[in-house]
Amino acid sequence: MRRVTEIGEEVLRRPCRDVTEFGTAELTALVDDMFRAMQVAEGAGLAANQVGVDLRLFVFDCHDGYGGRHVGHIANPVLEQPDPRRRRLIEDVEGCLSVPGATVVVPRTEHAVVRGFDKDGAPLVIEGRGYFARCLQHESDHLLGTVYLDRLAKRDRKEALRQMDERREQVFARRAARAARLEQGERAERARTPLGG
Repeated sequence: MRRVTEIGEEVLRRPCRDVTEFGTAELTALVDDMFRAMQVAEGAGLAANQVGVDLRLFVFDCHDGYGGRHVGHIANPVLEQPDPRRRRLIEDVEGCLSVPGATVVVPRTEHAVVRGFDKDGAPLVIEGRGYFARCLQHESDHLLGTVYLDRLAKRDRKEALRQMDERREQVFARRAARAARLEQGERAERARTPLGG
């Protein structure tokens, strides 16, 4: 199980390197590990540097707020900048797995488009609106070494850090319990599956 990095760790503050080797067992394993870590932490998205790997890659399992669910991954994402004349900012509550327990209002555009590649090197264009657009922007920021606290006024940043201090241990306890349940379910599944099956 990969540990989710926390604010203050250097890997979160530097731009990540491009993925240069596609279609490898290592990249597939990293994507799988990231989905598992995101599931345990109850997140909607997770960037590679949030598990200590400085590669431009993120995974997502996110509802958009309009009835749609989006599950996938993208390597070397480039977030398209919207036309400033048509850009519509929405203020909504946002959290981050690397700032455990804190939720604050962050303005983001209501629509986002990210271009990149899947783990096998095939080109991808991912378009999102609502909460999914927020997720695409949040994870793209991570890969540039930016966390959502950087988008906040000083007062709001202090409030987020206060919330983290207050709730951090509860969040970690919940994650540990979830990881144990997941591990137990996987062991039971392996016991039911015959070898070679």
